[in-house]
Amino acid sequence: MKRPEEKLVALLSARGLTFATAESCTGGLIPKKITDISGCSSVYLGGVVSYANSVKENVLGVSGETLATVGAVSPETAEQMVLGVRKLTGADAAVATTGIAGPGGATAGKPVGLVYISASFREKTVVTKNVFPGTREEVREQAANKALELILGLISEIE
Repeated sequence: MKRPEEKLVALLSARGLTFATAESCTGGLIPKKITDISGCSSVYLGGVVSYANSVKENVLGVSGETLATVGAVSPETAEQMVLGVRKLTGADAAVATTGIAGPGGATAGKPVGLVYISASFREKTVVTKNVFPGTREEVREQAANKALELILGLISEIE
């Protein structure tokens, strides 16, 4: 059984599409998974690990108002991150993750394990709300895999 990153690289290669990533809580895990696959250089353009809000705002174009009103861990931020990295790189498709991997950082209404994942392809952008169980490492792993599955599904649905 192929892993999601293998399926994604094969799908993008077969269709001549490019891919980019914007991450916060997953901290570069998605590009690590992608770049482990031979042949990824023909499809993976790059990514931004935007741990700080200033990078979300100044590099990815997330609205300062969004960050101030709903915060970095929100569907709005995830969507603006994914659209920002597509604009920045010119990629056909992209994913973004923002969340609370733990063990600290939880707030009222935003528990450890909460991760918003956004995927964008062509004119369609989707955002999912996820609450993953486990340790920091397990939350990050589940979020990265879910992001890859989300973009795979979106491309398959549209293309």
